Amino acid sequence: MNIDIVHRLVGPTRRCVLAIVLLAVSVPALALDAAYAGYGRLLTQSVQWSADGHASSVDYTQLQQQRAALDAVLAEWSSVGQAEFDGWTRAQQMAFLINAYNGFTLQLILSRYPKLQSIRDLGSVLRSPWKQPFFVLLGQQRTLDWIEHEQLRPRYRDERIHFAINCASVGCPALRPEPYVAAQLDAQLDDQQRRYLGDRRRHRYDAATRTLQVQAIYQWFADDFARNGGSVAAWFAQRADLLSDTESDRVALRRGDVRIEYLDYDWALNDSRAR
Repeated sequence: MNIDIVHRLVGPTRRCVLAIVLLAVSVPALALDAAYAGYGRLLTQSVQWSADGHASSVDYTQLQQQRAALDAVLAEWSSVGQAEFDGWTRAQQMAFLINAYNGFTLQLILSRYPKLQSIRDLGSVLRSPWKQPFFVLLGQQRTLDWIEHEQLRPRYRDERIHFAINCASVGCPALRPEPYVAAQLDAQLDDQQRRYLGDRRRHRYDAATRTLQVQAIYQWFADDFARNGGSVAAWFAQRADLLSDTESDRVALRRGDVRIEYLDYDWALNDSRAR
């Protein structure tokens, strides 16, 4: 409600009380974003952008030395209850879940690092690493799939989520070296999308064959990307300026008359040691 309208509706003796109430309402958002400070320091110390800024890698050796600090951060997140979560704004909820997915993924990697080449090494024939209930969130034992497929995707219906959650693999969109926060969430998600689509190793347009080669995530989650545009090709057409540096190619991409070809996904660990 507009504060000027409120002032006209209440008497002067109640305005002071109202101001206190409004201040109290605003505190949780500020406090929640500030609560990611410790996690942010860990990311700053351990995650590096690539030279072109389109990808990132993780210094897991450095992070392993800070394992106690990471575990403490995640334990604090595990203490959040469902009722508390339900009282947050949409942006606060999304930021929390994205951070939780990425933070618990880091913890999972450290559980066997350096004796693994890929996150898939942590799975089994019967259960992938994403289906293993190895952490507590919102009062129950959870899996990474629960965060992605039962919360983020169906509840918030924002395909940019796929550019924010990181599966500890080279093929994934970059792990951002900072936490997601409600106050900057839209800008952060837009930036993640721009960086990923601008990577010519993972998004390549061939004018001769009118073929756009892209990562497999667009095939796996085609419904998410087609939700607004009607098709994956239409979604790409709306973002043609990010997909090519050549105006003639951008014109062709905007028309949407392209064949989509999906590249093999690189599941190698996003370890800075290997770069």
